[in-house]
Amino acid sequence: MIKQTLLTGWNFMRWLRLGLGIFIAIQAIQNHDSLSGFIAAFFLFQAVTNTGCCGANGCAMPTTKKENYTIEDVEFIEIKQNNK
Repeated sequence: MIKQTLLTGWNFMRWLRLGLGIFIAIQAIQNHDSLSGFIAAFFLFQAVTNTGCCGANGCAMPTTKKENYTIEDVEFIEIKQNNK
């Protein structure tokens, strides 16, 4: 399960978090800044675990597809209005 989470599902946002985490980590090391180090660790954690700000896919769109409905599945009722 963990290996599957690490190796699959790499989308644009996950790559972006990884890139930002690495960039901020390098800047934190160069500037000896611990706050930037914590921010970098946060972004790297999000990239590795594929989580966002809201938890495990809290902000993500659902991956399950809804059923495709055809016109035969919809019932129409004709309503007539009497104009006086």
